[in-house]
Amino acid sequence: MAEEKEQDLQSIMGLIVNGGNAKSSAFEAINAAKTGDFDTATAKLKEADHFLVEAHNAQTDMLTAEADGEHAKVTLLTVHSQDHIMNAITFRDLAGEIVDLYKRLAE
Repeated sequence: MAEEKEQDLQSIMGLIVNGGNAKSSAFEAINAAKTGDFDTATAKLKEADHFLVEAHNAQTDMLTAEADGEHAKVTLLTVHSQDHIMNAITFRDLAGEIVDLYKRLAE
């Protein structure tokens, strides 16, 4: 039971940490684009995408376990992790649009 709880916590923290890292990288991309450093902006967006893939993998593991009949106890931390990743995805999408806008303004 303790091992199962630890595994759930690891998955939840994977969402929170990778979501936070993705959002930070996306924010760094916007800041780089603001100064005209589009190579860094592009690299930071790719970095954000990498973190989102990691978060998605953790989320997929949780969903697979649920589909296999291993019903997870929904806690505030679980809800927070899902909220965190959804906000990171939204922020990454918006950051990509903002970087593109800065590129157009620089042309």
